[in-house]
This record gives sequence, C-alpha cells and structure tokens, in this order.
Amino acid sequence: MKVLLPIALLWPAVAGLLVWFMPAAKDRIIRGRMVTYALIAELVFVIAACFANGSRIVVLQMTPSLQILLSLDIIGCIVSVLMAAMWLLCAVFALDYLKGSEHEHSYQAFYLCVLSALIGQCYAGSMITLYVFYELMTMLSVPMVVHERTPEAVAAGVKYLIYSIFGAMMGLLGIFFFNHILGTVNFVPGGMAGTEASGTLLVITLMVILGFGTKAGMFPMHGWLPTAHPVAPAPASAVLSGVITKAGVLAIIRVIYFLVGPAAIRGTWVQWAFMTLTLVTVFMGSMLAYKEPLLKKRLAYSTVSQVSYVLFGLSCLITDSFVGGILHIIAHSVIKDCLFLCAGAMIHETGKTYVRELRGIGKQMPITGWCWTIASLGLIGIPPTSGFVSKWALATGSLMDGMGALSVAGPIVLIISALLTAAYLLPVTIYGFFPGSDFDYDAHPKCEGGLHMTVPMMILAALVILTGIFASPIMSVAAQAAAAVL
Repeated sequence: MKVLLPIALLWPAVAGLLVWFMPAAKDRIIRGRMVTYALIAELVFVIAACFANGSRIVVLQMTPSLQILLSLDIIGCIVSVLMAAMWLLCAVFALDYLKGSEHEHSYQAFYLCVLSALIGQCYAGSMITLYVFYELMTMLSVPMVVHERTPEAVAAGVKYLIYSIFGAMMGLLGIFFFNHILGTVNFVPGGMAGTEASGTLLVITLMVILGFGTKAGMFPMHGWLPTAHPVAPAPASAVLSGVITKAGVLAIIRVIYFLVGPAAIRGTWVQWAFMTLTLVTVFMGSMLAYKEPLLKKRLAYSTVSQVSYVLFGLSCLITDSFVGGILHIIAHSVIKDCLFLCAGAMIHETGKTYVRELRGIGKQMPITGWCWTIASLGLIGIPPTSGFVSKWALATGSLMDGMGALSVAGPIVLIISALLTAAYLLPVTIYGFFPGSDFDYDAHPKCEGGLHMTVPMMILAALVILTGIFASPIMSVAAQAAAAVL
C-alpha cells in the first residue's frame, strides 16, 4: 500500500502539467472534464491511501538527522481527504465561474499543482519535508490570487507572497534550532522535548507558531487575507480560505504535537501567549467582519476569526479541545467554501459586491440564498450543524485545561464571536428573502447560476448538516489522533 502515497502526492501535479502543455485554444469543455476527472481520481487515491496509515518512505537522506520523509498518520488522512474533496467541488464551480476568462487555462494548471503541494504537507514526516511543500504551495498559489492580472490583484499577490515567505522564514529558522536542540526534526507523536523545555526552545517554539500562523491568518500576521480574497476569483477565494489556511494549522499541529511536544509547553508562558493571541484573533476578526461592507472581504475577516477557533483548541493542549479543533478544521472548510461559492455566484450573476446591494437576493437566487443560509447557521454554531458540534467541543474542552482566567475567557469569546457572526451573515438572508413591500420584483428577475455552480453549493450545504448529525464517526477518528499525542 506504500505506493499509494507517492501516487496521491504526484498525481495532481502530473495532471496540472498535462493541462499546462495543452494548447490554450483547446476546447475548454474537454480541458474542464480533464481537470474534473483528475480531481475525482485524486480523491479516490487519497481515500485509498488512508489504508496505508502508518507507512513511511524515505525519499532523500541528506544527513542522519535530515530527511525528506513521507509518513502517513490519522491527521494526514483526515486533512488530505478534506482537501481533495473541497478542491474537487471548487473546481467544478469554476467551470462556469471562469467561463470566458482568458487566463482559465493557466488557473487550472496551477490549481492542480497546488493540491499536490498541499497533499505533500499532509504526508510530510519531518519538518524539512513539510517546509519544502509549504513553500511550493505558496509559490504555486500566487497565480490564483493574481488571476485577473489587474493592478489590485498583482498588489494583493505581492502582499500574500511577502507575508507567506516571511512566515515561512520564521519556520525555517526554527527548524535549525529544533534540529540543534532536539537532535532531529522528524515527527514523533507526542514530541521530543519531554516534560521540560529550555528557555531557548520555548522562544523558538512561539516564533515558529507565529510564522506558520501567518498562513492561518492569526494576529498579528493576518493582513494578507482581507487583501487577497476580494481580488481573487471566488473558487480561488474559497480554497484560500477553506483549505490553504489549514496548511498553516497543520504545520502548527506538527510543531506542537509531533516535534516539541505538548507536555513541554503545557503551563508555560508560550501556552499563555498562544491562547491569548488566538482569542484576540477570534474577537478581532469577528468585529472587523461585522464592520466590513464588502461581501468577500467580510468573509475574509470571518476566516481570520474562525481559523483561530481551531488554533485556540490546539493551544489548550488537552484531548477534548484537540478533538474540537480537528472537528472545526472540517466544519470551517465545508462552511466557508460554501459561503465563498455562494458569494461568487451572487457576484457572477448580479455584479453586486456590497452587502447592502443584496436586498432581494433570495428571491432572485433562491437556491444560492438557501445554501448561504444553511452555511451561515453552521458558522454561527446552530444545531444540528457541524459548526455547533465543533464549537461545543472547543468551549467545553477549554474549561478543563487548567489555565485559569483564559479557560473562562475562551467560551465567553466564542459566544461573543458567534453573536457577531450572526450579525454579519444573517442580514444577507433576512433582507434577501424579505426585501419589503416596496421591492421591485420585475427589476430583479431570477438569475440562478448554472448547474456547475449550484450543484457544488448544494453538496456543501448538505455536508454542513450531515457532518453535524453524523459527527460521532469523525469525533472517534479525531479522538484516536488525540490519543496518539496527548
């Protein structure tokens, strides 16, 4: 079964190169089918690769302690399957959304190659391996941000690149110190530092958390998100928010739980600082989203907040919160992809980009409106959605982490954030379906998006509910992952 790891890793890149070398004038329908079939195959490969859980492949031995190593565990299985599934749905949406775009050809090629880099991070067995694929993912995803080639898009792409490289350099510096202090940068469940860490190791650990937290949008390194999302195409915004931010989360999981070790960090100033930053980000992102009038930028600030829910769960360093964090990785990816695709459909069909312009949108685009509503309820945390299950685990888990005031502050901040989330998402639903008696229906005819746009939104909206109702199997798998490191 080991052969499935390199197949799942390389297949999207091979497909991306084939698309790249196809003539740009080639029938876009044929090219679109090729992308879709390649991503369906990739989803099958990553699911099949889960049966090779525990496999290790040394790709390159540079020194006794430095290896390019592929290794598959439960967390890698969960995140890789999630990424492949979201990548497929957003690619189908893009078939209609990017129709007529002169850069669709290059977008599809880079889109496939980025997935290979993401899967490589899921399968990384050492910090060196993770860093290599992390940087590849950053470089390959820039063309998705600058897709429109406008001055604003290029500026956003430069900002995204600068933030990402700066964060990655902090991670690289940490790798040097980790290798010196711990003697290896290979991942070991539970970490290598034991129950006590030196002052230097703690400083380096926080620095690396901040570095990889850049991709996750954690304060103070969140600035690229609200700049990149409004200018990127909606399917690119969806995966940037719902999937690529999880690359930073995954890197932080590996550093804390597989390299340094939670026992060495628990109760130290690093845990206090990490928890504080996550809660500040949760509140700040929600408040900025509430005040933001531009639809996609509002969702970008929402991502800043919601991804830090995951980081907060990880910072508690206990089983229940860890499980809640894994659940919210899944819940947020599904919900936020759905919301960005809904926003993209609204903008694509009506040209309206501001929230105040969306009065009556539920009457014009009822399918999109209902998908938006279901996803919004999930992000707020209303049962029986997946967002409720994950936030319940995060809130109850934080009360058991023994961090005093921060333990109490966690659930309070999460509830305040949920109220703000309702305040910035539900107006689209309320004014969309109840525009008032003076609304001119004749001037706003129905304009639902095409099949390729509506089907992915409907699947994601259904998953928001199904992953909440049937959360037990996911929680069981997440608990197995937690048991290996805590």
